[in-house]
Amino acid sequence: MALRPLTDDERALAREKATAARTARAQIKKGLRDGSVSVAEVLRRGEDDEAVSRLKVTELLESTPGIGKVRSAAIMEQIGIAPTRRVRGLGQHQRRALVDYLDR
Repeated sequence: MALRPLTDDERALAREKATAARTARAQIKKGLRDGSVSVAEVLRRGEDDEAVSRLKVTELLESTPGIGKVRSAAIMEQIGIAPTRRVRGLGQHQRRALVDYLDR
């Protein structure tokens, strides 16, 4: 089933919403890099904030100081998180395991 074409106003509104979501995710990642936001806080915000909930867990981990692509993949494999998982897709045990692992 094909989607109906969007009007110019609907397309502009969707573009603004997407831009705001990307900006929110970029601010979260910047906060992780500079230490003003913790992973636990991001996971909590992901429960309420749609933009944060769509952040990939790999991007979340790679934004944390001292964690790159290889270490991020190893952490996710050890905890049992799929590489394509987003913040909203994490179960409560995965969230707790991730926070506990990073607090060590």
